[in-house]
Amino acid sequence: MTEDANAYGDADVDRAVRIAAFAFLAALKRKHGETVPRTALAEGFDYAGRRVPVVGPQGIFKPAVLAVPLSITTVPVVPGRARPYEDEMGPDGTLTYRYRGTNPDHPDNQGLRTAMVRQAPLVYLYGITPGRYLPVWPVFVVGEERSSQSFRVAVDTAETAIDLDPNRPATVSEIRRRYVTAQVHVRVHQVAFRERVLAAYREQCAVCRLRHAELLDAAHILPDGHPLGEPTVPNGLALCKLHHAAFDRHILGVRPDLVVEIREDILREEDGPMLRHGLQGFQGVRIRVPRPDDLRPSTAFLAERYELFRKTC
Repeated sequence: MTEDANAYGDADVDRAVRIAAFAFLAALKRKHGETVPRTALAEGFDYAGRRVPVVGPQGIFKPAVLAVPLSITTVPVVPGRARPYEDEMGPDGTLTYRYRGTNPDHPDNQGLRTAMVRQAPLVYLYGITPGRYLPVWPVFVVGEERSSQSFRVAVDTAETAIDLDPNRPATVSEIRRRYVTAQVHVRVHQVAFRERVLAAYREQCAVCRLRHAELLDAAHILPDGHPLGEPTVPNGLALCKLHHAAFDRHILGVRPDLVVEIREDILREEDGPMLRHGLQGFQGVRIRVPRPDDLRPSTAFLAERYELFRKTC
């Protein structure tokens, strides 16, 4: 057996590579924010003079230096094209991750079974927009459902990503994992909503055209608690911080024909240049929206939201 073959199955090497991968991802997030470019993930990091990518061409990825997969990936949404499947939160508080293909015994599926048996911490790369992914770690394969050709995945706390000492009993808490998984599930969809709305609006405020992404939000037309308030682009508007706050507080309304109205008492108010140019000056202005029909704000959603605005006038 070669020296490399010995190394690939070595528990110490496995532990060291995973810890290095988690440190690499943390550095990427400090540099790029919540979402990171696929190019950086594919370039990977250096371990013992070898390049270790974090993502590969398929959803279940095992770099050559490891014997067990390192990451699982969900592809980004492409406008006009359905995602192969959406992640789902099961009643047991875990996420669903589908098999590769339909053969349960495909080597990639076998690899995830091995990861489940060993409780190897993985990276979950959630595709937000083409070329950008939100990395989540550590995640663990905690079950398998052959009837639906899927694995069950749980997220755990960051501490478990580095506490990989095989001589120390693992402190696994199902309650903790359910809580962390639920929190991550919400965060992933919040980030996805923001990124997709801003991408659709070309990273500019629909009202004032401000282009500084760090000053932009994805505003819900119908709020989270509404039966139709899903985090989808047609239920969103890209707004700067000022106009988002004004929209949420019914100071600024958007008619179904995409025209801005400012609340009457605000129009009569005399304050200063910010009020005059930041709000009053946009009375009657038509907002700028994406060109593709499937990305434009829903007329029905705008009509319902506009009625709430009118009740405050």
